[in-house]
Amino acid sequence: MGLITPKLTDDQQRYQALIEKMRPYTWEHGNAKTYVTSDTVLSEIDYAAYFALTKQPLPDNRQHILEKLEADRLIKKDVGDRWNILNLGAILFATDMTLFDGSLARKAVRFVKYEGADRTTTVTHRQDGKKGYAAGFEGLLSYINGLLPQNELIGQALREAHPLFPQLSVRELVANALIHQDMTITGAGPLIELFSDRLEITNPGCPLVDTDRMIDLPPRSRNEAIASLMRRMGMCEEQGSGLDKVFGEVEMSQLPAPLLKANADSMQVVLYGPRTFADMTAEERIRACYFHAVLKSMAGERMRNATLCERLGIDQRNAAQATTVIRKTMDADLIKYADEEHPRAGYYPWWH
Repeated sequence: MGLITPKLTDDQQRYQALIEKMRPYTWEHGNAKTYVTSDTVLSEIDYAAYFALTKQPLPDNRQHILEKLEADRLIKKDVGDRWNILNLGAILFATDMTLFDGSLARKAVRFVKYEGADRTTTVTHRQDGKKGYAAGFEGLLSYINGLLPQNELIGQALREAHPLFPQLSVRELVANALIHQDMTITGAGPLIELFSDRLEITNPGCPLVDTDRMIDLPPRSRNEAIASLMRRMGMCEEQGSGLDKVFGEVEMSQLPAPLLKANADSMQVVLYGPRTFADMTAEERIRACYFHAVLKSMAGERMRNATLCERLGIDQRNAAQATTVIRKTMDADLIKYADEEHPRAGYYPWWH
């Protein structure tokens, strides 16, 4: 009688260990610092922020703190009561990113505010972030929102100041830049530039999804551990990329559609301030029309001339202007008839 050869899957522990070894290198689980004391861990990782953001009670002793940090793969036990601080822990919760090696320190968020509409104008504010992304996230947003230009809306009795850009949109776009960047590109981190008429957010790494499908397709991230933890802490959308909410909020404010621009080694999103239909370029009108069709499709509806008029702030008496935009968007192969035999039935994005 022949011997029965055991299968590797019969030993789940060995099987999982083998699967881990076969996986490609994951930057988040690499070492930012090795063989450091627990004192170093607790001074260089903002553990108080970690517990507050994950809504866990702060343990009353250091051993339990270290165990919790290790459970979320922020640190890893080494030999002789020493620890390794993992990239995930450093990038999200560093008390000061300059305490780590140069490549990680250069991943800190940079912010620049210009006086005018281009980079030749005076720089009025510059901020090089030092805290980890999670530990410094709310502070960064407060700083940006405090510098956003204000629009003064006149109500029935008083004037109200509103930020030039929707704050939810700013939040989602900043979070996306942090999450979806390519961490293996050294010497570059997220860059946020505020001009008098727009906000540009750039992160290293070409996107993994085509820019015209970023709203409707599930996001693909190089940094799943960062994305998962930031979503758990409520810093971005639980499901999806959050871009659908960004574009929806932009439509409600009747702002030009954001520009999603993929470069060879970076991704850029441009959020524009208010602009009338007459002041929009032909390209901006086409982009607004396409993404309006996308949002309608995702809601189970169809874009129509009337909905585009509302989106672009066109008076119904001038509906022919919307018709012209629709025709040019169709010529660009970005939208199509929802029903070829009944053109008045509305429009879908090209991929529907």
